[in-house]
Amino acid sequence: MGEYLSASRRRVLSLLAAAPLFLSVASAAHADGLIDQIKQRGTIVVGTEAAFEPFEFVRDGQIVGYNKDILDYVVSQLGVKLDQLNLPFQGLLPGLLAKKFDLMATSTGINAERAAKYAYTRPTGSFENVIVVRADEARIKKPEDISGMVVATQLASSVQPVIEAYDKELKGKGGKGVGELKLFTSFPETHVALASGQVDAIVIASPSAAVLMKNVPDTYKVVGSIGEFSYLSWVVRPEDKDLREFINAKIGELKDTGKLKELQLKWFGFEMKTPAEGYLPPGAL
Repeated sequence: MGEYLSASRRRVLSLLAAAPLFLSVASAAHADGLIDQIKQRGTIVVGTEAAFEPFEFVRDGQIVGYNKDILDYVVSQLGVKLDQLNLPFQGLLPGLLAKKFDLMATSTGINAERAAKYAYTRPTGSFENVIVVRADEARIKKPEDISGMVVATQLASSVQPVIEAYDKELKGKGGKGVGELKLFTSFPETHVALASGQVDAIVIASPSAAVLMKNVPDTYKVVGSIGEFSYLSWVVRPEDKDLREFINAKIGELKDTGKLKELQLKWFGFEMKTPAEGYLPPGAL
């Protein structure tokens, strides 16, 4: 019996002696940044809304586009596999915070409200909020003419608050304001709604408008812009500073080598502003 107790005691003492090592390993694992975790698992999980041509869209069942080319470069530098999820835009930011994926790599407009909650990467593009109407539309010749009209954009996009602010501005000047604001799940749905006459005008990003009119000639026209010039970025969780710094560095490499300009010319036919600093609003994370 005494021998059994001695053996048991020796086992307990051995476990206690090893405990600091176990704690050290657990602490080290907990201290690993997101990039270390991604490399350990061998895959980066990315959330995307592939419905914003030419930034990211589906062709022949595959996600392609300007941002996909950038993403492929970033993933290649990480040395891991890519698991890219195509999801509605409205679920991307909540899904990121819920840790359903590591990175939100879809065109996301930078604004103060989002910048206080989420961590933006360096911009991959820039845009203006343009008003698009049918090519034969004679009633709307300038932005103010959308007063009393049915206007559409994407739900929960950065464009939505811009239209809502412009609506107040029109009313403040004695106008009717927007007659009705219709919100769709994706931007392509707004294109269809405009072409079919469901709405009188849509507000979308200028690069997307340029490609839309190129793809469907003589169908749409731009009558002006509202709001401020904006940037498009990807988003990470505020605590994942290592991933944001890595992505920023890789975008910087593409910019410095001229590859970023090459990709912009390939997908848009013109160069966009993608500054390394000065793109975040005051109070941004």
